[in-house]
Amino acid sequence: MAVNYHHSRREAQATVREIEALGAESMAVPADVSKPRQVESMFAQLDRRFRRLDLLVNNAAVFFPSQWDQLTEQDWDQILGINLKGTFFCAQAAARRMMARKQGQIINISSLGGLQPWPRYLHYCSSKAGVIMLTKCLAKALAPHICVNSIAPGTILFPGEESNPAFKKIVRSTPLRKGGCPADIADLVVFLAAKNRFATGQVFTIDGGKSIA
Repeated sequence: MAVNYHHSRREAQATVREIEALGAESMAVPADVSKPRQVESMFAQLDRRFRRLDLLVNNAAVFFPSQWDQLTEQDWDQILGINLKGTFFCAQAAARRMMARKQGQIINISSLGGLQPWPRYLHYCSSKAGVIMLTKCLAKALAPHICVNSIAPGTILFPGEESNPAFKKIVRSTPLRKGGCPADIADLVVFLAAKNRFATGQVFTIDGGKSIA
């Protein structure tokens, strides 16, 4: 199992150690996914180490607010370059390898922001809406051999965020009256990776009911 990182080398190596502690082979591979040449170089390293590819989880993303009249070209390039362009080129590289064995799973992490308009995050929402449509297009393009699905998280709370007033407000407007945790997303990734045989082109929203509130 490979763990990609750009700047977070220490965190990636910690994740590799956790994977190896479970008895699986792992490695950390640096690459800026917004750069197609670096993406291809990363996958070439995986070819040499693992010789096969069964699963890709596209999880790289950036997220920051901005008023519509203050957004710059650099902001758009950063958000779209990583969130959408990077997702496509990683999927493209993975699919080429999966097609050789006529099987594989691609899971794109999108966002509730790809389904709902958040005015202070319009660049982010646009990128994640693009990921959702990309998922559907790839699902048709890569059928019948490769399943492509997306997970759209809602409010996911990480340690230390429970007391954040902004999160508390969101939680109060969520039907289940609580935020999610990273395991809620990870469990669905594991299911799709190991058990999925018939779902493709789908968006699985994990948001405590926020999308229907």
